[in-house]
Amino acid sequence: MMDLPGTPSDDLPHVLANGRTDALVAFVSMSARQPGGRDAEYIEWHSLDHRPEQYRLPGLRGSLRVVSTPSCRAARSASTPRFDPVDHIMIYLFTDRSCLSNFAALGAALAAGGRMPLRLPKVEYGTYQLSGTAARPSAVVGADVIPWRPARGVYVIVEQGTTSAAELVNVAGVAGSWWYRGFPTLEFGSTAPEDLQLTLLYLDDDPVETAHRLRAELKERWSTGSTIPLLAAPFHTLTPYQWSKYLP
Repeated sequence: MMDLPGTPSDDLPHVLANGRTDALVAFVSMSARQPGGRDAEYIEWHSLDHRPEQYRLPGLRGSLRVVSTPSCRAARSASTPRFDPVDHIMIYLFTDRSCLSNFAALGAALAAGGRMPLRLPKVEYGTYQLSGTAARPSAVVGADVIPWRPARGVYVIVEQGTTSAAELVNVAGVAGSWWYRGFPTLEFGSTAPEDLQLTLLYLDDDPVETAHRLRAELKERWSTGSTIPLLAAPFHTLTPYQWSKYLP
């Protein structure tokens, strides 16, 4: 990766004065592999049809789909029975909780129009409120915009308990971190309670290699007992039109 010049945005008050993130709520769908082995077909449909349709919602700020491979599974630092089946994760970023009603209504309208041909087995639907952000200085861009910076993958951490994840950006290969606190919602049957923390580490290096580097830092993090790990796993981001490149 090139050595990016200049002062990081988080150290430039006049840059930050021009705007801070308003993507404060995340809806995260965690799913198992497609039972019939049609994972690539599902990814293609979702990428070309369902996911772009969501951008008609005024409160949607971003979205990202990631996939676990056998190598990713082998590199997990934590996995409990509740989250062990997760091989697909879809992340939507919204401005606030009020957006979720329209999100649910749009999904129902698309289904009524015959636009939901495939489903993945649900593992967890979660709605989360943003708690904190951090960026590695070498990423240069500020923590507010890390989710829109191209990423080779995402390292996903689900923990019982809440604490800052800012220190994890010091691990090589991690460009930035956003972490969230769960909240229940009726629209999606969210099973993310308030003491559940979701951390997304955005990676600019190979997800599996970065996962190995994270092991020692995560072991130290969990040794304090302030959080209990439920899932800690690397995932690949998609390569458009190479739908079968990363599959479980």
